[in-house]
Amino acid sequence: MRKYLIIIFLSLFFNSASLADDGYIKKFTYWLAANSYFQYLDKSTTKINFKIPKKYFDKIPWDAKPTHAQLLYRVFHLIEDDKGWSRIGTKASSEPYEFKSELRDDKEIIKEMKNTGLLSYILFENGKIVIDEISPKDRFGKLFKDNTKWTSASIGKSITSYLVGHAICDGYIESVDTKLSDWPLLQNTLYENVKLIDLLNMAAGDQQISQNNLRKGKGREKNPNVNTIQYHMEGIFRDTKPKKNKYNYSNIVSNIIINYIWFKSEDNFQNLLDKIFKEKVRIKNDVFFLKQNFRTVRKKYPVTDESGPLRYSFRADRYDYLRIAKAIMDDWKNDTCVGKYLKTINERKIKKNEKKDNINNRTAYSYTRYYGGQFHLTFPGIKKNRNILALDGAYGQSILIDMDKSRIIVINAAHEGYNWNKIAYKRIK
Repeated sequence: MRKYLIIIFLSLFFNSASLADDGYIKKFTYWLAANSYFQYLDKSTTKINFKIPKKYFDKIPWDAKPTHAQLLYRVFHLIEDDKGWSRIGTKASSEPYEFKSELRDDKEIIKEMKNTGLLSYILFENGKIVIDEISPKDRFGKLFKDNTKWTSASIGKSITSYLVGHAICDGYIESVDTKLSDWPLLQNTLYENVKLIDLLNMAAGDQQISQNNLRKGKGREKNPNVNTIQYHMEGIFRDTKPKKNKYNYSNIVSNIIINYIWFKSEDNFQNLLDKIFKEKVRIKNDVFFLKQNFRTVRKKYPVTDESGPLRYSFRADRYDYLRIAKAIMDDWKNDTCVGKYLKTINERKIKKNEKKDNINNRTAYSYTRYYGGQFHLTFPGIKKNRNILALDGAYGQSILIDMDKSRIIVINAAHEGYNWNKIAYKRIK
């Protein structure tokens, strides 16, 4: 009987003209009905006419206390968000790395899992997983599972940097001091003669034009993630000159970096990805970066491989994020060529010089004092000689890699509202 009621509801819903197709709302409403979340569907008139209150899917501020329905939509939306994009990535390894476990319960993690947008928490110590929690089915577990390809958000910037290390070690790029003057897309822009290390350190002298989004250009799309590098260089950045180098966190910089690797590796970019993720990291499931196509770019226009179509946006499941973090730690500890690259960018880090109002203990992004090679570095309250690399991304994504104590924390989340200071910083401290 219940099954038939759901079918009737779905039929009525899709015949209703009252609900605008706003983003993924129609799909989400279908999913809510199919999974019996009728408490989040509103019968608003005498006719059967269901709608989702707008408050459930508006953007959620970091300091808000979102409802379960809002967070469900956030999870659903982020899982759906890469559909329609092209992808470039790596298939699963034939011999994936298998973790050993010696699990213990942690009441604090379980509490955060039940009351916040926390989706997954893994603590890896001395070669073993010791805490491993995932959102239960009555929270977000019907959507987020062990094999869910989850957004990296700006963690993808750090993974892009890891690619840079391999590109240097494989001879595609000379060094971190290489100037990008050999790339035609950057000619006659402020980036033309910038050193790679300055891009890696978010100190390219582009602060007058770029932060998270681009500032100038009437009638031009300002979101760097929905257009190619060529589009932006021929528009907002044409005939620009760099200002004095200083830390300036910017999304377009990471897109420039990954597309420069693509340009320098020519037809070997796929081989580079396979070598890193399939052979070294030994991923268990597919991983991929997003790639622009003519459907995804704003101001619709043809997209070619030469136009800089790659995004630093990366997708992997929760255990493969741990596998990547472990590979980074192994390179560091074994002093491989890539490990030397990681130590170089750590040594050449720069001060963030953030205003006091922007410093808080809610994320690695906002709590670290230095930035180097697309990693957040140097926490207050921890000795400066401690080697901890932090990866941080929107909605609460966090990976902390403690090279000295062989400890890794991997957090996936749908909202920043969990107590990062307590379950991440203090656990690594």
